[in-house]
Amino acid sequence: MKHLLLLSLISVFLFACSPPQGFEYRDLKNLKIETIGYNQTALDMDLVYYNPNGFGVDLKKVDCDVYVDNSYLGKFQLDTLMHISRRSEFVLPSRILVDMKTVLKNSLNFLFSQEVLINVKGTTRVGKAGIFKTVPFQYEARHKLNLF
Repeated sequence: MKHLLLLSLISVFLFACSPPQGFEYRDLKNLKIETIGYNQTALDMDLVYYNPNGFGVDLKKVDCDVYVDNSYLGKFQLDTLMHISRRSEFVLPSRILVDMKTVLKNSLNFLFSQEVLINVKGTTRVGKAGIFKTVPFQYEARHKLNLF
């Protein structure tokens, strides 16, 4: 009887401690050009994500590189602490520094393409109760361009 109870508690504990799921990308809002330069342009935007986990987490830092059609577009960094509630959408205020040489080099491809491949590779620091862990992530998907 004791062993059965212990086995039941262990199985409940193992199933309750499943690994966290990654955030789901939902939308991009409020895109605007902050600064324009020959070498670099800064874009500000709000990225909308959903936390599918049954628990909240704290997001401390994001550092990643953004590629469009396998060409380096720029670097995205966020260094602020924000709490993300369980099973909820959240807005990630974002700024990306765009390498203008890549944009100019690939501008004809961007103009005549109906879709582009967006690839983001980087790391984030997430945690709970003051304990943070660096977690690598990668996002890749095709997105339609609506230039005209």
